[in-house]
Amino acid sequence: MRDARPTDHRRRTWHDLGAHVTVDGRRIFVVESGPATPEATVIVHGFPGSSHDFAGVLARLPPERRVVLVDLLGFGHSDKPLDVTMSLFAQADVVERVMRHLGVERAQLVAHDMGDTVVAELLARRRDGRLGVDVDGAILTNGSIFIDLACLTRGQRLGLRMPDRTLPTSLPAWFLRRSVRESFAPGAPPPDGAIDDLVTAIRHGGGGRILLRQIRYIEERRVHQERWTAGLVDFDGPLTLLWGEQDPIAVPAMAERLARLRPGTDVVTWPDVGHWPSLEVPERVADAIVARTAWSS
Repeated sequence: MRDARPTDHRRRTWHDLGAHVTVDGRRIFVVESGPATPEATVIVHGFPGSSHDFAGVLARLPPERRVVLVDLLGFGHSDKPLDVTMSLFAQADVVERVMRHLGVERAQLVAHDMGDTVVAELLARRRDGRLGVDVDGAILTNGSIFIDLACLTRGQRLGLRMPDRTLPTSLPAWFLRRSVRESFAPGAPPPDGAIDDLVTAIRHGGGGRILLRQIRYIEERRVHQERWTAGLVDFDGPLTLLWGEQDPIAVPAMAERLARLRPGTDVVTWPDVGHWPSLEVPERVADAIVARTAWSS
Protein backbone atom coordinates (compact mmCIF):
# COMPACT_ATOMS: atom_id res chain seq x y z
CA MET A 1 0.00 0.00 0.00
CA ARG A 2 1.39 3.42 -0.94
CA ASP A 3 2.39 5.97 1.66
CA ALA A 4 0.03 8.92 1.13
CA ARG A 5 2.38 11.83 1.72
CA PRO A 6 1.05 15.38 1.30
CA THR A 7 2.92 15.86 -1.97
CA ASP A 8 1.17 12.81 -3.37
CA HIS A 9 -2.17 14.62 -3.26
CA ARG A 10 -0.90 17.03 -5.90
CA ARG A 11 0.60 14.37 -8.16
CA ARG A 12 -1.78 11.45 -8.07
CA THR A 13 -5.46 10.82 -7.78
CA TRP A 14 -6.94 9.64 -4.49
CA HIS A 15 -7.47 6.19 -5.98
CA ASP A 16 -3.76 5.95 -6.79
CA LEU A 17 -2.88 6.61 -3.14
CA GLY A 18 -4.75 3.58 -1.81
CA ALA A 19 -5.22 -0.14 -2.23
CA HIS A 20 -7.94 -2.71 -1.67
CA VAL A 21 -8.28 -5.05 1.29
CA THR A 22 -10.61 -8.05 0.98
CA VAL A 23 -13.21 -8.31 3.74
CA ASP A 24 -15.77 -11.14 3.54
CA GLY A 25 -15.16 -11.42 -0.18
CA ARG A 26 -15.66 -7.68 -0.82
CA ARG A 27 -12.94 -5.24 -1.83
CA ILE A 28 -12.58 -2.40 0.65
CA PHE A 29 -10.55 0.63 -0.39
CA VAL A 30 -8.00 1.87 2.14
CA VAL A 31 -5.60 4.81 2.06
CA GLU A 32 -2.72 4.46 4.49
CA SER A 33 0.02 6.91 5.43
CA GLY A 34 3.00 6.76 7.74
CA PRO A 35 5.03 3.90 9.22
CA ALA A 36 3.48 0.50 9.98
CA THR A 37 3.32 1.03 13.74
CA PRO A 38 0.74 -0.83 15.87
CA GLU A 39 -0.85 2.55 16.73
CA ALA A 40 -2.91 4.38 14.13
CA THR A 41 -5.42 7.14 13.64
CA VAL A 42 -8.31 5.40 11.87
CA ILE A 43 -10.76 7.66 10.00
CA VAL A 44 -14.33 6.66 9.15
CA HIS A 45 -16.29 8.86 6.72
CA GLY A 46 -20.02 9.58 6.61
CA PHE A 47 -22.93 9.41 4.19
CA PRO A 48 -22.80 9.95 1.25
CA GLY A 49 -19.09 10.65 1.28
CA SER A 50 -15.88 8.65 1.25
CA SER A 51 -12.39 8.64 2.69
CA HIS A 52 -11.57 11.45 0.27
CA ASP A 53 -13.54 13.80 2.52
CA PHE A 54 -10.51 13.73 4.83
CA ALA A 55 -7.83 14.24 2.16
CA GLY A 56 -7.17 17.78 3.37
CA VAL A 57 -6.89 16.55 6.95
CA LEU A 58 -4.45 13.79 5.99
CA ALA A 59 -2.25 16.27 4.14
CA ARG A 60 -1.86 18.27 7.37
CA LEU A 61 -1.04 15.40 9.72
CA PRO A 62 2.60 14.67 10.62
CA PRO A 63 4.21 12.24 8.14
CA GLU A 64 5.53 10.08 10.99
CA ARG A 65 1.97 9.36 12.17
CA ARG A 66 0.24 6.22 10.92
CA VAL A 67 -3.16 7.09 9.46
CA VAL A 68 -5.70 4.67 7.99
CA LEU A 69 -8.70 5.91 6.01
CA VAL A 70 -11.41 3.44 4.99
CA ASP A 71 -14.09 3.60 2.31
CA LEU A 72 -17.06 1.80 3.84
CA LEU A 73 -18.79 -0.90 1.84
CA GLY A 74 -20.79 0.72 -0.96
CA PHE A 75 -18.91 4.02 -0.81
CA GLY A 76 -16.04 5.66 -2.64
CA HIS A 77 -13.73 3.11 -4.27
CA SER A 78 -14.92 0.12 -2.24
CA ASP A 79 -17.15 -2.52 -3.81
CA LYS A 80 -20.74 -1.39 -4.36
CA PRO A 81 -22.81 -4.57 -4.39
CA LEU A 82 -26.32 -4.18 -5.74
CA ASP A 83 -27.83 -6.96 -3.64
CA VAL A 84 -26.48 -6.36 -0.12
CA THR A 85 -28.06 -4.41 2.72
CA MET A 86 -25.26 -2.25 4.09
CA SER A 87 -26.10 -2.31 7.80
CA LEU A 88 -24.18 -0.11 10.23
CA PHE A 89 -23.27 -3.30 12.08
CA ALA A 90 -21.72 -4.65 8.88
CA GLN A 91 -19.86 -1.38 8.36
CA ALA A 92 -18.40 -1.70 11.86
CA ASP A 93 -17.31 -5.22 10.89
CA VAL A 94 -15.54 -3.72 7.86
CA VAL A 95 -13.59 -1.20 9.95
CA GLU A 96 -12.71 -3.75 12.63
CA ARG A 97 -11.47 -6.31 10.10
CA VAL A 98 -9.47 -3.73 8.15
CA MET A 99 -7.70 -2.76 11.39
CA ARG A 100 -6.99 -6.39 12.15
CA HIS A 101 -5.72 -7.01 8.60
CA LEU A 102 -3.35 -4.04 8.82
CA GLY A 103 -2.04 -4.98 12.26
CA VAL A 104 -3.53 -2.01 14.10
CA GLU A 105 -3.54 -2.80 17.82
CA ARG A 106 -4.29 0.64 19.26
CA ALA A 107 -6.52 3.14 17.49
CA GLN A 108 -7.56 6.72 17.74
CA LEU A 109 -10.94 6.65 15.99
CA VAL A 110 -12.04 9.73 14.01
CA ALA A 111 -15.41 9.90 12.29
CA HIS A 112 -17.99 12.04 10.54
CA ASP A 113 -21.75 11.79 10.05
CA MET A 114 -22.77 8.12 9.61
CA GLY A 115 -19.24 7.18 10.64
CA ASP A 116 -20.00 8.53 14.13
CA THR A 117 -22.50 5.69 14.57
CA VAL A 118 -20.06 3.13 13.17
CA VAL A 119 -17.61 4.28 15.84
CA ALA A 120 -20.37 4.13 18.47
CA GLU A 121 -20.93 0.48 17.53
CA LEU A 122 -17.20 -0.23 17.83
CA LEU A 123 -17.22 1.38 21.28
CA ALA A 124 -20.27 -0.69 22.25
CA ARG A 125 -18.34 -3.83 21.26
CA ARG A 126 -15.40 -2.64 23.34
CA ARG A 127 -17.71 -2.19 26.33
CA ASP A 128 -18.97 -5.74 25.76
CA GLY A 129 -15.40 -7.10 25.55
CA ARG A 130 -15.81 -8.02 21.87
CA LEU A 131 -13.46 -5.57 20.14
CA GLY A 132 -10.01 -6.87 19.29
CA VAL A 133 -8.41 -3.41 19.16
CA ASP A 134 -7.60 -1.03 22.01
CA VAL A 135 -9.25 2.37 21.55
CA ASP A 136 -7.19 5.20 23.01
CA GLY A 137 -9.69 7.90 22.10
CA ALA A 138 -12.49 8.89 19.75
CA ILE A 139 -13.14 12.12 17.89
CA LEU A 140 -16.55 12.66 16.32
CA THR A 141 -17.36 15.42 13.86
CA ASN A 142 -20.86 16.52 12.88
CA GLY A 143 -23.23 13.57 12.69
CA SER A 144 -26.73 12.71 13.85
CA ILE A 145 -25.74 10.86 17.01
CA PHE A 146 -29.27 11.55 18.28
CA ILE A 147 -31.56 10.86 15.36
CA ASP A 148 -34.59 12.43 17.06
CA LEU A 149 -32.83 15.80 16.84
CA ALA A 150 -31.78 15.45 13.19
CA CYS A 151 -33.13 17.95 10.67
CA LEU A 152 -33.10 15.79 7.56
CA THR A 153 -32.61 17.46 4.20
CA ARG A 154 -35.26 17.37 1.48
CA GLY A 155 -33.22 14.77 -0.39
CA GLN A 156 -32.91 12.53 2.68
CA ARG A 157 -36.64 12.71 3.39
CA LEU A 158 -37.42 11.93 -0.24
CA GLY A 159 -35.05 8.96 -0.22
CA LEU A 160 -36.67 7.49 2.88
CA ARG A 161 -40.13 7.80 1.30
CA MET A 162 -39.06 5.86 -1.79
CA PRO A 163 -38.94 2.03 -1.92
CA ASP A 164 -35.85 0.29 -0.53
CA ARG A 165 -34.49 -0.96 -3.83
CA THR A 166 -31.61 -0.84 -6.27
CA LEU A 167 -32.29 1.55 -9.12
CA PRO A 168 -31.92 0.41 -12.74
CA THR A 169 -29.76 3.48 -13.47
CA SER A 170 -27.92 6.01 -11.37
CA LEU A 171 -29.66 9.01 -9.90
CA PRO A 172 -28.79 11.95 -12.19
CA ALA A 173 -25.80 14.11 -11.34
CA TRP A 174 -27.91 17.28 -11.10
CA PHE A 175 -30.13 15.66 -8.46
CA LEU A 176 -27.11 14.47 -6.48
CA ARG A 177 -25.49 17.91 -6.63
CA ARG A 178 -28.68 19.55 -5.36
CA SER A 179 -29.05 17.00 -2.57
CA VAL A 180 -25.43 17.30 -1.46
CA ARG A 181 -25.63 21.10 -1.53
CA GLU A 182 -28.48 20.91 0.99
CA SER A 183 -26.09 19.41 3.55
CA PHE A 184 -23.87 22.49 3.53
CA ALA A 185 -24.64 25.57 5.59
CA PRO A 186 -27.30 27.73 3.92
CA GLY A 187 -25.94 30.96 2.49
CA ALA A 188 -22.30 29.84 2.70
CA PRO A 189 -20.51 28.65 -0.45
CA PRO A 190 -19.09 25.11 -0.16
CA PRO A 191 -15.32 24.74 -0.58
CA ASP A 192 -14.22 24.81 -4.21
CA GLY A 193 -14.79 21.46 -5.87
CA ALA A 194 -16.32 19.84 -2.76
CA ILE A 195 -19.71 19.06 -4.28
CA ASP A 196 -18.23 17.72 -7.53
CA ASP A 197 -15.83 15.51 -5.54
CA LEU A 198 -18.67 14.12 -3.44
CA VAL A 199 -20.86 13.43 -6.47
CA THR A 200 -17.98 11.76 -8.31
CA ALA A 201 -17.37 9.46 -5.33
CA ILE A 202 -21.08 8.61 -5.13
CA ARG A 203 -21.38 7.75 -8.82
CA HIS A 204 -18.12 5.77 -9.04
CA GLY A 205 -18.73 2.09 -9.72
CA GLY A 206 -22.49 2.47 -10.00
CA GLY A 207 -22.98 3.92 -6.54
CA GLY A 208 -25.77 6.18 -7.72
CA ARG A 209 -27.96 3.08 -8.06
CA ILE A 210 -27.79 2.03 -4.39
CA LEU A 211 -28.39 5.29 -2.53
CA LEU A 212 -31.99 4.32 -1.69
CA ARG A 213 -30.64 1.23 0.06
CA GLN A 214 -27.80 3.04 1.80
CA ILE A 215 -29.99 5.75 3.29
CA ARG A 216 -31.85 3.15 5.36
CA TYR A 217 -29.07 3.62 7.90
CA ILE A 218 -31.23 6.46 9.25
CA GLU A 219 -34.00 4.02 10.10
CA GLU A 220 -31.46 1.64 11.63
CA ARG A 221 -30.21 4.46 13.83
CA ARG A 222 -33.71 4.92 15.21
CA VAL A 223 -34.06 1.24 16.05
CA HIS A 224 -30.67 0.96 17.81
CA GLN A 225 -30.35 4.46 19.26
CA GLU A 226 -30.18 3.17 22.84
CA ARG A 227 -27.27 0.82 22.12
CA TRP A 228 -25.24 3.42 20.27
CA THR A 229 -25.88 6.14 22.82
CA ALA A 230 -24.65 3.76 25.51
CA GLY A 231 -21.56 2.98 23.46
CA LEU A 232 -20.62 6.65 23.55
CA VAL A 233 -21.74 7.43 27.10
CA ASP A 234 -20.04 4.38 28.63
CA PHE A 235 -16.74 4.86 26.81
CA ASP A 236 -14.09 5.32 29.49
CA GLY A 237 -11.49 6.92 27.24
CA PRO A 238 -11.22 10.48 25.95
CA LEU A 239 -14.11 11.44 23.69
CA THR A 240 -14.07 14.67 21.68
CA LEU A 241 -16.81 16.31 19.64
CA LEU A 242 -15.74 18.75 16.91
CA TRP A 243 -18.96 20.45 15.90
CA GLY A 244 -19.81 23.03 13.27
CA GLU A 245 -22.64 25.19 14.59
CA GLN A 246 -23.95 26.02 11.10
CA ASP A 247 -24.84 22.39 10.37
CA PRO A 248 -28.40 22.24 8.96
CA ILE A 249 -28.71 18.50 9.76
CA ALA A 250 -26.72 17.49 12.87
CA VAL A 251 -27.59 20.54 14.94
CA PRO A 252 -25.46 21.72 17.91
CA ALA A 253 -28.12 20.43 20.33
CA MET A 254 -26.75 16.93 19.66
CA ALA A 255 -23.33 17.82 21.05
CA GLU A 256 -24.97 19.56 23.99
CA ARG A 257 -27.07 16.50 24.82
CA LEU A 258 -24.10 14.13 24.79
CA ALA A 259 -22.13 16.53 27.00
CA ARG A 260 -25.00 16.41 29.52
CA LEU A 261 -25.24 12.63 29.39
CA ARG A 262 -21.47 12.17 29.55
CA PRO A 263 -19.81 14.85 31.70
CA GLY A 264 -16.18 15.25 30.78
CA THR A 265 -16.77 15.00 27.05
CA ASP A 266 -14.46 17.41 25.24
CA VAL A 267 -16.74 19.60 23.10
CA VAL A 268 -15.29 22.04 20.59
CA THR A 269 -17.80 24.10 18.62
CA TRP A 270 -17.05 26.30 15.63
CA PRO A 271 -19.60 29.02 14.87
CA ASP A 272 -18.35 29.47 11.30
CA VAL A 273 -18.45 25.79 10.26
CA GLY A 274 -21.26 23.61 8.94
CA HIS A 275 -21.80 19.88 8.43
CA TRP A 276 -18.44 19.10 6.82
CA PRO A 277 -15.55 20.16 9.13
CA SER A 278 -13.03 17.96 7.30
CA LEU A 279 -13.82 19.79 4.05
CA GLU A 280 -14.42 23.26 5.46
CA VAL A 281 -11.64 23.55 8.06
CA PRO A 282 -9.28 20.58 7.57
CA GLU A 283 -6.46 22.39 9.36
CA ARG A 284 -8.52 22.65 12.55
CA VAL A 285 -9.53 19.00 12.40
CA ALA A 286 -5.90 17.94 11.87
CA ASP A 287 -4.72 20.08 14.78
CA ALA A 288 -7.40 18.56 17.02
CA ILE A 289 -6.37 15.02 16.05
CA VAL A 290 -2.71 15.69 16.85
CA ALA A 291 -3.50 17.42 20.14
CA ARG A 292 -5.64 14.49 21.31
CA THR A 293 -3.37 11.56 20.45
CA ALA A 294 -2.39 9.32 23.37
CA TRP A 295 0.93 8.27 21.83
CA SER A 296 3.73 10.43 20.49
CA SER A 297 3.54 11.46 16.84
